[in-house]
Amino acid sequence: MSKLCATEGLTDVQRDILSAVRKFVDNQILPVATRLEHDDEYPSEIVEQMKDLGIFGLTIPEEYGGLGESLLTYALVVEEISRGWMSVSGIINTHFIVAYLLLQHGTSAQKQEYLPRMATGEVRGAFSMSEPDLGSDVSAIKTTATPTGDGYSITGRKMWLTNGGSANLVAVLVRTPEGQDKPHRNLTTFLVEKEPGFGEIAEGIMIPGKIEKMGYKGVDTTELLFDDYRIAADRILGGVPGRGFYQMMDGVEVGRVNVAARAAGVANRAFELGVSYAQQRRTFGKRIADHQAILFRLAEMGTKVEAAHQMVVRAARIKDAGNRNDLEAGMAKYLASEYCRDVVEDSFRIHGGYGFAKEFEIERLYREAPMLLIGEGTADIQRMIIGRRLLEDYALPS
Repeated sequence: MSKLCATEGLTDVQRDILSAVRKFVDNQILPVATRLEHDDEYPSEIVEQMKDLGIFGLTIPEEYGGLGESLLTYALVVEEISRGWMSVSGIINTHFIVAYLLLQHGTSAQKQEYLPRMATGEVRGAFSMSEPDLGSDVSAIKTTATPTGDGYSITGRKMWLTNGGSANLVAVLVRTPEGQDKPHRNLTTFLVEKEPGFGEIAEGIMIPGKIEKMGYKGVDTTELLFDDYRIAADRILGGVPGRGFYQMMDGVEVGRVNVAARAAGVANRAFELGVSYAQQRRTFGKRIADHQAILFRLAEMGTKVEAAHQMVVRAARIKDAGNRNDLEAGMAKYLASEYCRDVVEDSFRIHGGYGFAKEFEIERLYREAPMLLIGEGTADIQRMIIGRRLLEDYALPS
């Protein structure tokens, strides 16, 4: 294990899992990540190996064929995978959130239908809230599901689906007629099954193609277009309409822990690259690591990596204990993503001109880090959540 980002109090099983994942990252992901990223190629072989390792079923209970591990274990696995290539962690993040939504909110029949196949990776999940005209303002969703007598007809346009093309089960948040008294009470989550691929993949469903991005390549990010797509009422998550907002917000809490873990992993890799290069590169007769300016930069980088990791661990453990963790998850996501940007940039500066060359790994990290600033809610959204929760906890007596 790295000297940074150590976690106290892990079980033998957790340590064994993390050791196996770290070897997998070092041997199977890091050697090919930069090439696959530059080619924007989906990491099919890596995905198949993750199936064999049981990563797709990491948090799914044993009764459904999974490993039954905690959010903490998952966060630490994500941190390790992101150290290798952040896009790979995106492939399992949306899958994990859909599995979590089914576990917490699905009917017994829905759990039995999907979770065993999700544990093996046969069914891979994606989830969809955003639309072209909205991001964090979830209550402004325009995609509608209209009752048809025997089910619903969905029409609208969803945006920013990670795994939109490769997933075959999508949890989609749309507007339904039920609960019109408040905007967030007429939102419903549907479980939409589809074939992987692009184009018109089913009657009423279109995946136009991959969205070209600055970074976060390899994993497919797409739109999802509905045009009178017919779906049965039993595809409503939990079986009851109007509960989608609360379900998705529950999923976003664990999603923010995931993004924080990704940021900690990317930052850790950037530190590893920076501290290694600083001991190899020589200027003015000595290693650049021995110049005080570089030494101070390394000290700050290491401190930020460690702080981000510990915030992730705390947020995950609070959720695992069954407690509300929106404050801690928001803090972890905000701090880790900001620190990740800082550490990656400092490592880039240590590399000097070579950091600008595509043959050096830090160039890839420099393009990947910005996504973490906006994923699962921007920094400003996190500050709003954190500030409101702190006012709740420190409210003056009335």
